[in-house]
Amino acid sequence: MQSVQAPPQPAQPQPPAPKSEPTPKAKNEDSNSKLASGLIKMASNAMQLQIQSHLIHLNYEGENFLAMHKFLKKQYKAHQEEFDVLSEYVRSLDFMMPMCQKGLLGACKTMKMVDSYDGKSQLLTYLRNLEEYGFQAKGLVRMAAKSEAPDIENYAAELVGDSFKSAWMIKASLR
Repeated sequence: MQSVQAPPQPAQPQPPAPKSEPTPKAKNEDSNSKLASGLIKMASNAMQLQIQSHLIHLNYEGENFLAMHKFLKKQYKAHQEEFDVLSEYVRSLDFMMPMCQKGLLGACKTMKMVDSYDGKSQLLTYLRNLEEYGFQAKGLVRMAAKSEAPDIENYAAELVGDSFKSAWMIKASLR
């Protein structure tokens, strides 16, 4: 007696591999998706700047400790507020923010990490990140203008000024 084997089953379709970069989720995908992506990147960078400036605030040692300690405290509080406002703009466009730190880090590709306890080195890294943040805010201004979102355009313009003013203050302190 011969055994009868079942015919081979066709391969089941596999779900697509997860993307390494977070994408905004919306109830209705529309022309605002680029703007929402830009806002998510800015919000992610604001959060990373908040963490970085707070840790430098705690670890900084140098001749100008008191002035830097006070300056950095203002900075990390400002970055927290920026994160909140940028995230609220994302939600106002009916998009979702990432749900965890991993999602935020995935949107934050250009952030330089502090790799030394040397005060000057810490400030130089933060300075570079502030300048990059300012340039990203300039890009967000252009995106918001194209999307006819004057509220976002005006807020991004404020971020440009704040970022470059803070960068100048660090430069002046290091000279």
